[in-house]
Amino acid sequence: MPSVQYGDQVIPYTVLESPDLKAHYLSVERGHGVVLKGRRLPQPEADQLVLKKARWVLEKLELVRSVQEGDIVTGSRIGYLGRKYYTEVVLEEGVAEARIEFNHSRFRIHVAPGPNTQEAIQQALKAFFRAKALEKITPRIRKWSAQTGLVYEAFKLRTMEKRWGSCTAGNTILLNPNVIQLPFSLIDYVIVHELCHTKVKDHSKEFWAELSKHMANWKELDERVQGFKGA
Repeated sequence: MPSVQYGDQVIPYTVLESPDLKAHYLSVERGHGVVLKGRRLPQPEADQLVLKKARWVLEKLELVRSVQEGDIVTGSRIGYLGRKYYTEVVLEEGVAEARIEFNHSRFRIHVAPGPNTQEAIQQALKAFFRAKALEKITPRIRKWSAQTGLVYEAFKLRTMEKRWGSCTAGNTILLNPNVIQLPFSLIDYVIVHELCHTKVKDHSKEFWAELSKHMANWKELDERVQGFKGA
């Protein structure tokens, strides 16, 4: 990894080649550190670009280190439909409630500054995920029910600490709103998994046999879904 010396500080950075960019951009992100984006450059020129903004970089690195791990700040990555999207937090006086904008390439969150900023952001994200889950999952569960012949009574969203979904004794399908953070392939697996519970309530051999009728690669999907944090 390349690095530059600024006073008594060493600043390591990575280069993300983006030939389509007309200029070079520096970003500082939690989990990614300092990233220089743009067309390929000779190492000395790349070093000079980082050094020119070294003071700004060090300030941003200190900010990233100072925030709590769960805080959402500019540079954070928010998971949605299997991808992590860059987030920009815009502090605006007079904003009554945090507002989330998503343009399929990044999140922009408008929120009032103050001691309750993070709480407001988290509440706005919960509302965003719930709305998107209802919008995108409702037609998918109907489609899979028709395709598999497995009939459910109702579909509801319910926050669950360690589960993506469940099926009640009355065949109501309950899904964690955070399931919308998974890629569609895993969302479909969770849906079909719970639909199979309308027929077999436990995880017996009969259940897995039923699941394999509708998703032959269920073992692979099950391993992948376990790798995601449920809530």
